Amino acid sequence: MSSPPYQPKSTVRLDKKWDSGSNLIAGPAGYIPEDGLTAQEMMSAGVGLTYNDFLLLPGYIDFEAAAVTTKSALTKRITLNTPLVSSPMDTVTESEMAISMALMGGIGIIHSNCDVQYQAEQVRQVKKFKQGFISDPYCIKPTSTIEDVWALKAKLGYSGFPVTENGKIGGKLVGIVTSRDIDFVQDDRMGLAVTEVMTAFADLTVGKEGTSLRDANDLMEKSRKGKLPIIDDDQCLVALISRTDLKKNREHPLASKHPVTKELLVGAAVGTREHDKQRVEALVEAGVDVIVLDSSQGNSLYQINMIKYLKSTYEDLQIIGGNVVTVAQANNLIDAGVDALRVGMGSGSICITQEVMACGRPQGTAVYKVAEYARRFGVPVIADGGIRNVGTIIKALALGGSCVMMGSMLAGTTEAPGEYFYQDGVRLKRYRGMGSLAAMKKKDGGAGKARYFSEGSKVVVAQGVTGAVADKGSILRYVPYLVTGIQHGLQDVGVRSLVQLRSQMYSGEVRFERRTPSAQSEGDVHGLHSYEKAYF
Repeated sequence: MSSPPYQPKSTVRLDKKWDSGSNLIAGPAGYIPEDGLTAQEMMSAGVGLTYNDFLLLPGYIDFEAAAVTTKSALTKRITLNTPLVSSPMDTVTESEMAISMALMGGIGIIHSNCDVQYQAEQVRQVKKFKQGFISDPYCIKPTSTIEDVWALKAKLGYSGFPVTENGKIGGKLVGIVTSRDIDFVQDDRMGLAVTEVMTAFADLTVGKEGTSLRDANDLMEKSRKGKLPIIDDDQCLVALISRTDLKKNREHPLASKHPVTKELLVGAAVGTREHDKQRVEALVEAGVDVIVLDSSQGNSLYQINMIKYLKSTYEDLQIIGGNVVTVAQANNLIDAGVDALRVGMGSGSICITQEVMACGRPQGTAVYKVAEYARRFGVPVIADGGIRNVGTIIKALALGGSCVMMGSMLAGTTEAPGEYFYQDGVRLKRYRGMGSLAAMKKKDGGAGKARYFSEGSKVVVAQGVTGAVADKGSILRYVPYLVTGIQHGLQDVGVRSLVQLRSQMYSGEVRFERRTPSAQSEGDVHGLHSYEKAYF
């Protein structure tokens, strides 16, 4: 027997119990429809997507933003508390940038557009900036003069040096000379030996080999000394602890440090040619923690051979390969033995590879495709290019990136190489791509040409430009803003960590949505006569 046709009521009685608001809208049977797309669905349409083409849909919040953990893998063996990496560009990362990035929980990659000695010295300066035990302090001999100490202070930036019999770590400790010993020495006494002014061993407070960092700190507090030598049973110096380093350790609890030596972590870029093996040797001697093979197109015989050589020669050295944007490229480098992959080709703000070479891939698709494949082998992915703000950082991480590499976002900071200048009343710094003509023609450089396979070319084809970026202040203030922004973004998505973000992205719990050009305009500032966009 068929049901009678539906007869709409002429009036609505709101006072009836069954005529609640929800029934009026959806009827008595409510449901929650599936909303948005999984990352796989979004990336399976055969269209290349970049970060501006989509949004993450919000989730459920039951925690504070401060509870979000930003710890993530840089390589198979190295984990960072902050998933931020400064790019190996000559207008972005030298020792000052690398030190500040490490203090903030990230890492800096020293550029290679310079001679070997200069790059190795930049690495050495980062490693000398110690957090806790200084395992290789700069020592001087008893015959060194006060003038020598002043020269070392000008070169190294500090003036406290252990004095050992042979002038090296491991030598018998005879005293320490500090700035207070030499500050008021008259010019005519600069030739005096440091033994005339130093604090002799008999008057020193020392720690024994095996002393914990906490016990060493207690010793320094009781003695009110600025430095604490650590010696063995034969009075030979094995390490040094500095009060200023302990203070820095308290001020920067997220700092990226070696688990044993407590030195700041630092990386360095190298090319993939035969002569780059000598560069790697110098960098390893300087203490580098990770090597980035710097190439615009990493799927080459040169890079594969270099990876195999480095993995067989330096067993503990972590190697980041790239750049890649396809699964096929990633597969070859994974097979060769890389510890992480750098993803991006032509998506940087100063890069024109896609325009000039007609080759590359939209960055969102590149990160997702490579990360989804590489995760099966435990290989982290670094999203390199297209990072413009906190939102793009979150999107890169949500697509599977373990870390993001930044160039233009950091080039305007105080710690970036170069001097500020003013243009139209705006404080700026120069910023250039490593494929720009200026970078390729730099004296003592050559890394720019090598990165784009242009060493032997009579005519150089630029794949980057030179420009300027606005002043962003110090890394020590800028990075905490970025980290807090990441935490709030993950809170909105409803996840407590980057590990959970990636896990729920692959499981389909984190949802995405494509957006039209009109939606992109709607998501930006609009409808105002004028405005000021201040992020922090």
